[in-house]
Amino acid sequence: MMRSSFINGTATKFLLVVLCVVVSTSRAFVPIATTKSTKKSFPLYMKKTVRSKKKGDRSKPKGFAGAIRDMQLSTFSYAGDVRPGKQSPQRVVVDEAIVKPDYFQDGTPKNKPQLLPWVIEVKTAQEIAKMRVAGRVAREVLDIGGRMIKPGVTTDEIDARVHKECLARGAYPSPLNYHGFPKSCCTSVNEVICHGIPDDRPLVKGDIINLDITCFVDGYHGDCSEMFVVGGEEAADDAAKQLLQTTYDCWISAMNICMPGKDYKDIGAIIEDYVAAKGFTTVKNFCGHGIGSVFHANPNILHYRNNEPNGQMTSGHTFTIEPMICEGVAKPLTWPDQWTATTVDGKRSAQFEHTLLVTAEGVEALTGKIETSPLQFWERDSAVKKGIWLGTTPDAKKRAEDLSANAKA
Repeated sequence: MMRSSFINGTATKFLLVVLCVVVSTSRAFVPIATTKSTKKSFPLYMKKTVRSKKKGDRSKPKGFAGAIRDMQLSTFSYAGDVRPGKQSPQRVVVDEAIVKPDYFQDGTPKNKPQLLPWVIEVKTAQEIAKMRVAGRVAREVLDIGGRMIKPGVTTDEIDARVHKECLARGAYPSPLNYHGFPKSCCTSVNEVICHGIPDDRPLVKGDIINLDITCFVDGYHGDCSEMFVVGGEEAADDAAKQLLQTTYDCWISAMNICMPGKDYKDIGAIIEDYVAAKGFTTVKNFCGHGIGSVFHANPNILHYRNNEPNGQMTSGHTFTIEPMICEGVAKPLTWPDQWTATTVDGKRSAQFEHTLLVTAEGVEALTGKIETSPLQFWERDSAVKKGIWLGTTPDAKKRAEDLSANAKA
């Protein structure tokens, strides 16, 4: 079915929108059904199958349901070497002073994004100020979690620290109980594309891992993720280095085009063309998203060539770009936990993410690196932008130059 252009007429245009929404891909933090099928899934907010629990019940399935889940996990046909470990009890946020999202108790978001994909919220100056705070907090927590990534450390230990650091900053860890997600961050190792659940599996030298952090501060979300090599640069094999470098460079290339008047669909073309030329693939089942007081809002940011009517960038728009790039087949296999998505062939995947703000002068990373952030080898060796990237505005470029000059590996 062609979806390459707008059609005149209000009624016809509305029908086109409905069709586009129905066939649209999942937002980046939405569970998909356990299947080896390559069919795209519907966004969860359009379903009536959201997993809900009674107030205060934050545990994993018990009794017969728990036994069934354990059997599914033990007999599931996994694609690669990563296996689910034991999860600790779900953490909670009891501090009444911390502002919590509307889903924190029952897992169901009450605020929904606009149905029309090109209707995108323009943030006020006050809202942007709050998002800057949320973005800064998310970056601080990401850097702290990243420094923990070493051989022998478990992802559950990282999650515990992430949870603690969020609370210490007056923030709620946005993933916690979002549609029932059991942890405060996502840790996706090797072939895990996204939504990896922290557990007791020790990290191994040479693993690559994506740490995905989102913080809810004073009613607004800041969302970012970054790759790390367990054991550092010297522990990465050549193929891993190429995957990480390509993922980073395509991400920077896509962010560099962002400015008022630019079509959102252009982001996907930049990413797919860049990675395809280097022999990699881009995942189509998950996407970036608008963000603000709502975790996942319009627009959908597709990381591949498309003609979706997702509108144009305007000063005051805030959204994420978070391409998931694979060594092999870019199709997800979802585990019985209904969250963890791996590649179907067991080959590795990588991802980077920023929360971005469009301004009159270009684009700015609200989750950009800060004075204490490390310089990674893919930043040092980038063919697109050597050093730290904070945006395309004059102020962002100047701050990035200063940080890059003083950053340590």
